[in-house]
Amino acid sequence: MTTSEKPVADEAQDELAALDALEKEASEFNKDAEIDRILKAFRLDAYAVLNLQPGVPDSQIKIQYRKLSLLIHPDKTANPSAPDAFDRLKKAQTELMDPKQRTHLDECISDARMLLIRERKLTVDSPEVKEPNREFIEAWRKKTVEVLVDAEARRRKQLKAQLQEEGREQRKQDEEVAERKRRREHEVKWEESRENRIGSWRDFKKGAAGGPAKGEGEGKQKKKKLKVLG
Repeated sequence: MTTSEKPVADEAQDELAALDALEKEASEFNKDAEIDRILKAFRLDAYAVLNLQPGVPDSQIKIQYRKLSLLIHPDKTANPSAPDAFDRLKKAQTELMDPKQRTHLDECISDARMLLIRERKLTVDSPEVKEPNREFIEAWRKKTVEVLVDAEARRRKQLKAQLQEEGREQRKQDEEVAERKRRREHEVKWEESRENRIGSWRDFKKGAAGGPAKGEGEGKQKKKKLKVLG
């Protein structure tokens, strides 16, 4: 390499280094932006967390989860919020892959759509319903949040009532167990004292069969003396 070629080579290396730095910076920016989006998404809506539309197939859910999890994985970024975002992402994917939980979410989203239609006095054949614009979609999302919050409040209330009932049932069972224990302990003590009771009764009977008590003998002697004097 000639002297004149060296500056050109150095310049090319500098450009490559600058491009690498920009790419790395852009990558970190994308990671931070995605982490921020996930943390701001409504956590009860798994579709929103995964940035998916309702009704997508399971295969699309798996692809999207893998793509986002690789992007924001805590091992691949220094962002301190990455672990929290990753956990929410995993939870959302698990919910959507569970048929029961996904059905519940789909029903809430469908209910929100119907409530919005009724509030606006529309029908399913109305143009803005058949081909929803951005404003309708945004209103639908807000209504979905309301429906999901109400559903979660009902779920927690039912769970609380269930736990209270289970607590009452448990206390009842504990009381029955304690009562049976007290009875057993009483029976054991009764049996242990049985020999003492029998022994005491035998001693009493022996005393009664051996002759009159001291006071009773003295009384007879007195009566005898009175007869002699008379």
